[in-house]
Amino acid sequence: MPGSLFRRLIFLAMALIAVTLFAMDRLLAPYGISVRVPVLLVALASSMFALLVAFGISRSLARRVSRLKHLAEGMLTGAPDRPYPDSSDDLGSLERSLAGVSRELKRLLERLRFESARREAILSSMTEGVLAVDPDLRVTFCNTAFLRAIGFRGPSFEGLSLLELVRDTGLHQLLREVLATGEAQSLRFKLSAAYGRTFEVQATSLAMPSGRGAIAILHDITELERLEQVRKDFVANVSHELRTPLSGVIGYADTLLDGALEDKANNRKFVEIIRSNAVRLGSIAADLLVLSDLESGIDPEPEVISVLAVLESALVTVNAEARERNVTLISERIENVFVSGSRLRLEQAILNLLANAIKFNRPNGEVRVSASLNDQHQVLIVIADTGVGIPSEDLPRIFERFYRIDKARSRQVGGTGLGLSIVKHVAERMNGAIEVESTLGRGSTFTLRLPSYEH
Repeated sequence: MPGSLFRRLIFLAMALIAVTLFAMDRLLAPYGISVRVPVLLVALASSMFALLVAFGISRSLARRVSRLKHLAEGMLTGAPDRPYPDSSDDLGSLERSLAGVSRELKRLLERLRFESARREAILSSMTEGVLAVDPDLRVTFCNTAFLRAIGFRGPSFEGLSLLELVRDTGLHQLLREVLATGEAQSLRFKLSAAYGRTFEVQATSLAMPSGRGAIAILHDITELERLEQVRKDFVANVSHELRTPLSGVIGYADTLLDGALEDKANNRKFVEIIRSNAVRLGSIAADLLVLSDLESGIDPEPEVISVLAVLESALVTVNAEARERNVTLISERIENVFVSGSRLRLEQAILNLLANAIKFNRPNGEVRVSASLNDQHQVLIVIADTGVGIPSEDLPRIFERFYRIDKARSRQVGGTGLGLSIVKHVAERMNGAIEVESTLGRGSTFTLRLPSYEH
């Protein structure tokens, strides 16, 4: 049906025809009816024919304008193009031009959607937090990693101001400086909303239609800081542990050089002290090398290990020290079970556990050793003592390198402070675990859990 424009044109044409016929009737009045009637009939017929022609043309134009309208609307809605009749007139040219523009616009929109989806996927999958703000410090985008870091629980972040999303003045001030200067800024800070985790932020300006915005990338460096602190503590502990025996060696060597070599009553004692400190230095160096090998992740070719044979060998090795300290070694049920891994490393771990059980025991104390297979096909190697025990607050840290509960007693009985750390690493390298239960003043029980080797 013709549109309102064409309806108005038809009504206007009909009014014009009526006025024309009325004017002709008035002009032909002096010529009589014989002339007026034929002329008016011919004029009326011509007018009706012209009106019909105009009506047909108007309907055709209305349909083509309607197609142009749908074509223009389809550019915004993404509706598929429909085939249009080939026409060589001006409207046909306009239709073809709009159809070409529509196809190009849809292609550009599809490409834009693809690029936008790809960017969204990349940003969402990043482990670093990404945050973008507009000139008014309102959040325009942030990825899943950022929301997870700040513990955001709201339905949507869109439209929120930065302080509503993150209540951290350091990040707020950093982005304000970027917006003001347009220069990149960096900051390291602890985010309280992320349970005190440490982030390093790199922020730079971002061009936006509304003006200069800013984008920030947050790198979680909490673990790096922890490892750096572990490294510093390790260096400090190694330096401290080496300084004590070195001081003894140097001090007593100087004493001997200053004339004590001639002191027959004490010179042998001084040499024995020097040797004792040198042995301690060698033990620290050896344990550090073992720990370094374990942490390097390079394992020797695994072999099938008889736990019974390892325990018997270890008990023979520490038997002399146990007798010297008046500690009784008791072999309880030791099943003939097998594990897979490095026999040397397993022997080192068990010797360290036995040595600690003997050193930190009481006179006339006992050390009980057992090995069995549980229902989960795990080999349980249990070493229990009746010694001084471990305070509950120290239990979480006893497997740290150089950690000592009673530093004075530890140095008195000897040891490097690395034994339990070595045990833990050996257990983990063999896909097992080490557990401890202890009661202060009553003793400790260490359980080494290892996967059983199935023949």
